[in-house]
Amino acid sequence: MSYLKFLRLVNTVRQLPSYPEMDGTEVQLLNVLAQEWHTGNKISVVQAMGMLPDVSPSSVHRRLKTLRTKGLISLEEDALDGRIKYVVGTRLFTKYLAKLDQCLAKAAR
Repeated sequence: MSYLKFLRLVNTVRQLPSYPEMDGTEVQLLNVLAQEWHTGNKISVVQAMGMLPDVSPSSVHRRLKTLRTKGLISLEEDALDGRIKYVVGTRLFTKYLAKLDQCLAKAAR
């Protein structure tokens, strides 16, 4: 089964020392953010805090902090309003996504 092979490959990637360990909420948050970024949407911290309906906004905010500490996201200040911060993926996050793409391609073969 391709899906099970994909899951096994992804778990292997997540255990690589080149990527920080993430809990399920962090993975879920990154997945939702990546979908929005892919469509060209800018996501503010406040918007991100409401993106996981089953997780409290304060818990999402804590995860944003840990993902930032782990180097997977950064915050960019709005050009017109310094109070607004946007969540953006880092180079490490882009490399992580590329690795997941490789897992998907490998599982589909």
